[in-house]
Amino acid sequence: MKKTNIKTFVLDNLVPIIFIVIGIFGIIYSGFSATAIANEMMTRLARNSFLVISLLIPIMAGMGLNFGMTLGAMAGQIGLIFITEWGVVGIPGMVLAAIISTPLSILLGYVCGKILNMAKGREMVTSYIIGFFVNGVYQLVVLFLMGVIIPIKSDILLPRGYGIRNTVNLIGIRKCLDNLIPLKIAGVSIPLATFLVIALLCVFILWFRKTKLGQDMRAVSQDMEVARDSGIKVEQTRILSIIISTVLAGYGMIIYLQNMGTLNTYNSHNQIGMFSAAALLVGGASVSKANIRNVFLGVILFHLMFYVSPYAGKNLIGEAQLGEYFRVFVSYGVITLSLVLYELKKKRDKLEAGKKLATKEENK
Repeated sequence: MKKTNIKTFVLDNLVPIIFIVIGIFGIIYSGFSATAIANEMMTRLARNSFLVISLLIPIMAGMGLNFGMTLGAMAGQIGLIFITEWGVVGIPGMVLAAIISTPLSILLGYVCGKILNMAKGREMVTSYIIGFFVNGVYQLVVLFLMGVIIPIKSDILLPRGYGIRNTVNLIGIRKCLDNLIPLKIAGVSIPLATFLVIALLCVFILWFRKTKLGQDMRAVSQDMEVARDSGIKVEQTRILSIIISTVLAGYGMIIYLQNMGTLNTYNSHNQIGMFSAAALLVGGASVSKANIRNVFLGVILFHLMFYVSPYAGKNLIGEAQLGEYFRVFVSYGVITLSLVLYELKKKRDKLEAGKKLATKEENK
């Protein structure tokens, strides 16, 4: 029995275990001090956690990993472009960017949710493709319509008179939230204000689970037909989960970019969905079950690997590029591995349920 429990534990937590091992080896061979690693992890935890948390609500509703969160990220970027154009800086600039992104995120989330309702059982791949489609619309707006139809007068406009530059300097809001409440402990800088915002979101998620809508989402996740028979509006509930996720992703992108201080206009959002999903899965989540603990563990393990692997590769074989290839490979590989393990666990649980039913029948 004990061996079975150990085996089950390892299988259920294989991805986090693999990343813990990778992280240990990376720390040993990277040559970084404990203070340097702690500082980097604090920065990355503050930068990425809000985005990863935005994935929890669609999972609660049984819709898997919402790769469509990139829609919210693009809405957040449009908000940042406008505040840069208008010269609104600091916390007011961030708040205004969030206000601008909200209706865009709601609209995009609604459209995404409607499409996903027509692709039940294939939500993840569908949301991934929707991200590519909306990215094309975003590129059209930012590259051709801004400066022609949408008035842009500042130096973020390309010299030809339309289109936004590849890189937008966010110096007006750079680290304005991170540095709002400065705190340093043992040489480690802690962006306390950002963590307070993240903590508020965590409290909201915990509260939301207990609300009527949160309970409806969990019921829809377990069985849509039973939920429908119980009077729950299944399609509407699923759409709301995507809308909330998309709005939160927009806010998360604003927090992410105020930390970076630079907006890569055409590429910043491209890998956000993939890396956020990978981080959540690294924390031990699955496409059907995830919690806040998975978020923070996943961000730490995933970004620890991202930080130390290039330097570990350089110190081991003299080639930092190997670490770059490795971390990109792992970010895709972890999603594949997690999906395979999820399917294996489903089959294992189904087999065990069948054995228990057979045993009951024999005992009768």
